[in-house]
Amino acid sequence: MQALSLAFSPRFIVLTLAALATLFFLALIAAGAAPSATAPLWIGAALFGALTALGVRDLFQTRHAILRNYPISAHMRFILEEIRPEMRQYFFESETDGLPFSRTQRAVVYQRAKMVLDKRPFGTLRDTNAPGYEWLRHSITPKPVATEGFRIPVGGPDCAKPYSMSVFNVSAMSFGALSANAIRALNKGAALGGFAHDTGEGGYSPYHREGGGDVIWEIGSGYYGCRTPEGRFDPEKFRSVAANAQIKMIEIKLSQGAKPGHGGVLPGPKVTAEIAAIRGVEPGKDCISPAGHSAFSTPLEMVGFIAKLRELSGGKPVGFKLCVGHPWEFLGVCKAMVEMGVYPDFIVVDGMEGGTGAAPLEFADHLGAPLREGLVFVRNALIGINARERVRIGCSGKIVNGFDMARAMALGADWCNAARGFMFALGCIQSMSCHTDRCPTGVATQDKMRGRALVVADKTERVRHYHASVLHALAELTAAAGLDHPQKFRPEHFSRRVNAHDSSTYAELYPALRRGELLTGAHDKRWRDLWEMARADSFAPAPA
Repeated sequence: MQALSLAFSPRFIVLTLAALATLFFLALIAAGAAPSATAPLWIGAALFGALTALGVRDLFQTRHAILRNYPISAHMRFILEEIRPEMRQYFFESETDGLPFSRTQRAVVYQRAKMVLDKRPFGTLRDTNAPGYEWLRHSITPKPVATEGFRIPVGGPDCAKPYSMSVFNVSAMSFGALSANAIRALNKGAALGGFAHDTGEGGYSPYHREGGGDVIWEIGSGYYGCRTPEGRFDPEKFRSVAANAQIKMIEIKLSQGAKPGHGGVLPGPKVTAEIAAIRGVEPGKDCISPAGHSAFSTPLEMVGFIAKLRELSGGKPVGFKLCVGHPWEFLGVCKAMVEMGVYPDFIVVDGMEGGTGAAPLEFADHLGAPLREGLVFVRNALIGINARERVRIGCSGKIVNGFDMARAMALGADWCNAARGFMFALGCIQSMSCHTDRCPTGVATQDKMRGRALVVADKTERVRHYHASVLHALAELTAAAGLDHPQKFRPEHFSRRVNAHDSSTYAELYPALRRGELLTGAHDKRWRDLWEMARADSFAPAPA
């Protein structure tokens, strides 16, 4: 009796009904149903028989407890889990609460890339009294809106081939993380729009070469494209590749925002002959990117490596990218610059909120400094050693529109890079499937059938339009603030609400050091202590 009641309990009722339905159809067939009804009866018996077999399997499998307790019906949970992100995005997400980018942020990129109406009616959707709300202060005497794209020269006194750079560029995304067609569209768009395209650490691929757009060659710890068979830096290979006129700058990758301090492995089966040729590795074997560089191990060696790359490249601008971690390590590099009299031409600050194809949760959520804190720290460190005028600062980390750019430039950036913004321009729908190789729009995949969905000619124009539209929005903000170039934004131009009643300017929230203050003795004890901890001969802190 107990077994019978259990069979008809909510837990097992679906399996019981499926089994009874199977028996019912089989009984009708055995009773000699009319020939015209036999086929539908067999279909019904097969359908419910399959469900019964599934339920029996659920009872005896050992991987999922919920299936053992709720055979057949528990599969609905897995189906709902699978479609939950899409259901939330399309039906329940508001215009402003989507993450990592809200619907409003994504929509404005799509509209600007397609050159359709991107204006908003009826006023802001944001709570202007909520802590964290930010705004730009405008001028009573605005300037005319600039009609030419903003550019800045990159290259210090030791640089023989300075580069005139757009203030908005494509951030580092490798071929391998992105499809061939995505790389083609980004680079051709960069060529048409007159801006730069960072290769990412995966190497300078044929798909970058096709478009003819300006390239920033990123050199990571794997030294892809300029490595020995053992995986160490190869000066002659570097010299050969860097001589290409399309490569305008060299960027040493120390770390990236979404997973600083984390190496990577591309499994052997994914190392195709094409990727192996581009990266300079053996096909079919694991492709390992160490967490750290083998070409240097101290700040002095790192600064020497910068000088070496500048020489080998024929005098092109050389700099490095990092997500700020231990502050004494960066200050150790600053001490090495001062000691050797050698400076990078640029530094790119990557915020921990930056994007990635795949990263451990703990790294993506909690490791490294956010863009604002990292950017302000680097700016102040360079001011403190009297190097701000000769070293340009780029930045990246959730930058998709003109306000994002203006805010970053007020905090010290000379230019901004965007990765996911340009991915949206290519058609990315934020499906969050970059790590699965099943990107629905052909952007972040190596599946050639999926990649073919991205039509290069169409997306090239969208990339160009998005870049031009963001710069136009930046120009309008710049003019409204009474300025003629976004480099003139200062911390006092921006305010942030710190609670329901008070707000502060960025100048109050992020105070600046005075020129040369670290060299003469910082007034702020925190800076003074960090400077004393920093060492030019080691990344480790000085003994207390």
